[in-house]
Amino acid sequence: MQITRREAIGTLAVAAATATLRPAGAAGEPAAPAPFTLPPLPYAYEALEPFIDAETMHLHHDKHHATYVAKLNEAVAAAPGLAGKPLEALLGDLAAVPESVRAAVRNHGGGHFNHSLFWASMKPGGGKPAGALASAIDGAFGSHDAFAQAFGKAALGVFGSGWAWLVAGTDGKLAIETSPNQDTPLASGHKPLLGLDVWEHAYYLKYQNRRADYVQAWWNVVDWAAVGARLAPAAA
Repeated sequence: MQITRREAIGTLAVAAATATLRPAGAAGEPAAPAPFTLPPLPYAYEALEPFIDAETMHLHHDKHHATYVAKLNEAVAAAPGLAGKPLEALLGDLAAVPESVRAAVRNHGGGHFNHSLFWASMKPGGGKPAGALASAIDGAFGSHDAFAQAFGKAALGVFGSGWAWLVAGTDGKLAIETSPNQDTPLASGHKPLLGLDVWEHAYYLKYQNRRADYVQAWWNVVDWAAVGARLAPAAA
């Protein structure tokens, strides 16, 4: 089976990124596995077109996300007391992370967590909320259209780089919030159900400065089944 030049370059990029996630072992010994790894996309790079282009997906996943993972592993390796701790636990209690690596865990750990959820919240063809999720959205915002309008307004209101989120609060109720840079709702004890990356690297190749067009297009690829699957444990 023949592959295109772009596919070959993408494969090499993933391989190179993955290689950077392996800490070096002693001479002649296999390297210990890195605690955090770059998750593969659950669909092809071009699967979300025309709404999100393949070139952006290559850059966003293979370069930006891979760098967050590599830097997170460096930070954890420098603080042995963090070994074995889940990422959600680290981000949910940053005060317990040693000050020497706290900023790195916050930034790069947040970048890893946020992007992992982002990829898993999209699929070709999108869909509509259903079941308990649809009822929860209607109860919290009045209707799906009202929710989408409020969420879009929040995403457009992020100054500079950051995220817009649908979260379940500590009381289980749904809310919309934003975070700067790679901060996560976990730091506030909130459970993220859906996140939209509004860093320029997420959309600039295709949409340039038209963030509003990107936000509007993104609704066409939201995987509402995945969002709904996060709701039940969050509400509990």
